[in-house]
Amino acid sequence: MNNHFQVIVIGGGNAGLSLSALLLLKNKKLKIAIIEPSEKHYYQPAWTLVGGGAFDITKTEKNEADYIPKGATWIKEFAHEFLPDSNEVKTKNGNVYSYDYLVVCPGIQLNWSAVKGLEETLGKNGVCSNYSFKTAPYTFECIQNFKGGKAIFHNPHTPVKCGGAPHKIMYLAADYFRKHGILNKADIQYWSGAAKLFAVPVYEKTLLNVVKRGNIKLNFMQRLEEIDGPNKRARFVGFGEDNKDVETWVDFDMIHVTPPQGPPDFIKNSPLANAAGWVDVDKNTLQHVRYSNIFSLGDSSGLPTSKTGAAIRKQTPTVATNLLALMEGRPMPRSYEGYTSCPLITGYGKLVLAEFDYNNKPMETFPFDQSKERWSMYQLKKEVLPRMYWGAILRGKMQG
Repeated sequence: MNNHFQVIVIGGGNAGLSLSALLLLKNKKLKIAIIEPSEKHYYQPAWTLVGGGAFDITKTEKNEADYIPKGATWIKEFAHEFLPDSNEVKTKNGNVYSYDYLVVCPGIQLNWSAVKGLEETLGKNGVCSNYSFKTAPYTFECIQNFKGGKAIFHNPHTPVKCGGAPHKIMYLAADYFRKHGILNKADIQYWSGAAKLFAVPVYEKTLLNVVKRGNIKLNFMQRLEEIDGPNKRARFVGFGEDNKDVETWVDFDMIHVTPPQGPPDFIKNSPLANAAGWVDVDKNTLQHVRYSNIFSLGDSSGLPTSKTGAAIRKQTPTVATNLLALMEGRPMPRSYEGYTSCPLITGYGKLVLAEFDYNNKPMETFPFDQSKERWSMYQLKKEVLPRMYWGAILRGKMQG
């Protein structure tokens, strides 16, 4: 195999595949390689619905090979080290690949081991998580088997992919309990590492009404340190002004855990990283601030916006257009303004479609008030978006 490519894309998830496909749609002669070790590709946004018993988990998994764009070379290896001064990438098994341009988008790293005892008890003892293909179905088991008591829902103190997911499953659980006549027996609690429920006031107002409807207790600026699965207890430590270093053991009958997340280690320890460990790019052009032939998008980038698939849909044409302009010696014409979206499921058949920019200012698509709960938006999330993802987005055809 020739180890030199015009463009190397690190990561074959949503960002890597949709960008590679779009680049090849714009210029089919490009010599592109995708470095991605996984045999399977997952539609992760549906895992909230899986956890709520409203989506078939098998429909969220497909073969990666079926979505590698025609004309791209798939290097089935783990990227391990960046050598930007020599325009090279080294993989875990020691192979070195060189590039003219590099796009870094391997996604976010789930740090399950950051919570003491979590890995040992996950998937049993009422400890569940929608953040993996293997464990998402157990969430619905926990919801179905809940007969009353404490149901804890956790949001970590770190950035996460799909920032709404930690509380969306809580709203589904509350709705399930209500439909089955046990909401009055449920003590639902939200323990979060954030300072508030949602960053955009117009959407948070609706969510606070949903919280009230479920009689949910909110706890903020809390870090989950430990889970004792056999004894069904979780230890939180406060880090806000009013609760700094205050330790609280909470009993539970079920607990949904969102693992702490962060940049992949091979990025964090590389010359490409900013102080926080993410790829250090300009927030409008998505070009690296020190290496002009490197771009980044998606969850591993240092962009100060919510890490979602919807954000990637807007970032993809920005990178594709700017990279091709750079290759041709033209000014980069495209600017990304931070668009992201959180389809906030608030119950079965109810959804608030939050869309906003870097300044948390709404950037709404539809000609109606998207801060209201709507059945139509729930159908968009459940029925339309998965089809768009597999059929168009990964093919580079739904960007913009």
